[in-house]
Amino acid sequence: MGPLVSKAQEEKVLGYIDFGKKAGFKVVLDGGKLSGDTYDKGYFVNPVIFDDVDPKSRLAQEEIFGPVITVIPFRTEQEAIEVANSVIYGLTASVFTKDPAKAFRVARRLQAGTVWINDAYTQPTEGIWGGYKQSGIGRELGLYGLEEFLEIKQVYVDTTGSLDRPHWRTVMKIDKL
Repeated sequence: MGPLVSKAQEEKVLGYIDFGKKAGFKVVLDGGKLSGDTYDKGYFVNPVIFDDVDPKSRLAQEEIFGPVITVIPFRTEQEAIEVANSVIYGLTASVFTKDPAKAFRVARRLQAGTVWINDAYTQPTEGIWGGYKQSGIGRELGLYGLEEFLEIKQVYVDTTGSLDRPHWRTVMKIDKL
C-alpha cells in the first residue's frame, strides 16, 4: 500500500484507528503508523481491520480515505441492505456470494454508483464513475461522463409559413377563431 496524500490525512486516519480501539471494536488486523527508512519519507499507515463494528458509529458512517476496514455482521439479506444504505454516501459497494440471483437482487437495491459482485475496485475506462447521495455530483467516464461537457438544446420549427399566428393556437390546434 502506498502513502497517504498528506500529514493531515495521516493524522485523520490514525485518529479513526484510535477511535475504533477506544470504542472497543475487535481488532482483527492491527495497523498504525509505519516508521523506518522508506516510511519516514511519507505518510504510511499499515492497514487495520475492525470486527463487529456498530453500524451507527463514526467508523462505519464516515469516509476515512485510508486503510481502515470495518466489518459489520448481519443476519438477513434485508438487514445487510439496510446497513449498507444507512450511510449518507454511496460511491461503491461490493456483494460477495455464490448465489448469482441474490447478488443481482442485492446489487439492484444498494444505493451506490458502482456495485461489484465478487470483486472490488476494478473499473474499465469506458465505464461510468459517480455515486449516489453525498458521493459526488453527476457521472465521470464513459458516455454518461461526456454528458457533463454537453449543453442540450431543443429547436422547434414551424414550416407552415404563418408567422402571424398566435402560439397558443398551435398548442391548442385552433386554426380559426
